[in-house]
Amino acid sequence: MNTSRTRKLANGKRRIQRRLRNRVWAPQDRPMFTASNIHYELADKVRGLAPGGIGAMHLMAQQTGLVKAIDRRLHLLNMHKPYHESDHVLNIAYNLLSGGECLDDLELRRNDEVYLDALGAQRIPDPTTAGDFCRRFKAYDVEILMRAINAVRVNVWKQQPEEFFELAVIDGDGTLITTLGQCKEGMDLSYKGGWGYHPLIISLANTNEPLFLCNRSGNRPSHEGATGYYDQAIGLCRQAGFKGVLLRGDTDFTQRRELDRWDDQGVRFIFGVDAMPNLVKTADLLPKSAWRRLERPAKYEVITQPRERPVNIKEQIVRQREFENIRLQSEQVAEFNYIPAHCEQAYRLVVVRKNLSVEKGEQVLFDDLRYFFYITNDRAASASAMLSHRL
Repeated sequence: MNTSRTRKLANGKRRIQRRLRNRVWAPQDRPMFTASNIHYELADKVRGLAPGGIGAMHLMAQQTGLVKAIDRRLHLLNMHKPYHESDHVLNIAYNLLSGGECLDDLELRRNDEVYLDALGAQRIPDPTTAGDFCRRFKAYDVEILMRAINAVRVNVWKQQPEEFFELAVIDGDGTLITTLGQCKEGMDLSYKGGWGYHPLIISLANTNEPLFLCNRSGNRPSHEGATGYYDQAIGLCRQAGFKGVLLRGDTDFTQRRELDRWDDQGVRFIFGVDAMPNLVKTADLLPKSAWRRLERPAKYEVITQPRERPVNIKEQIVRQREFENIRLQSEQVAEFNYIPAHCEQAYRLVVVRKNLSVEKGEQVLFDDLRYFFYITNDRAASASAMLSHRL
């Protein structure tokens, strides 16, 4: 950015700071909004664009090598008349970045002259052309595209400071995507009763980047196919230079057949474990000395003054109308060794005991104990520190 633009931005920032400075106001005899006769003008040279950063995003895609990587690896078009594969992929991505929600919104983008000029494009694919491009994809084409993006991602990671590479935290999760259509290929009924899809997402928690995505029918279990993508994510992070890797997932993602292998590879993990009867019985038999109060870290640090907690209106209504209400009274944590099925060695099993009271109005009906189990091969971290890494 040249000095003239820097100076103009600095001057504008100073002007707004003066307008917003703290003042002791006298009573005003009219509203603050006083505009009465506004004129809109169209300038010949100066034009505005709502997604103003779209040009910078494309410049980043070029400088990181993403454009060339997509065109080099992904081959779906016999001829480039006039678009290349990267044009189609980035066209859909830029549509989302610009506030679009579906392919039809591309029609707004392609009729925006300023948008086209920001991308240096004479034209961009319309919704029909973009849809035809999407239908050309097979499963292996999606894999090729993800590998192309991840190859560029590794080069971007390598520009980060040394502390960035201390630990890669890899999350696995499934999410339900509903659809209102009736002719969507692959749709199915999910366990929640909705029609749609159940994609698997493997992401890097450090930066919230999705590394791998696999679309599945709505009736598929969350963990299906997760092992292979976990392994690919491990390889990707080690290729980038991460010193350690931590896998996370809820109870559906506890890959019991893979725990020994990951442990031998030096991969750390923490997964939720279902509260099976044998585990609950073991937790019930633990001595009182094995339990200690669970201290959870604050969700955020108060920089100024702590605010008074507002009145919980929802809680008031629940009590007034005597709805059944479950309240958390305290949490304790303990741990013991556990050898899961299909494993040859014992792992650390951390159990959280939640002391609950079931209430109706002002009356406590009964107390309840619930156990939550987490398996890990990390024996050095404290239980509270380890649980801060869980999902």
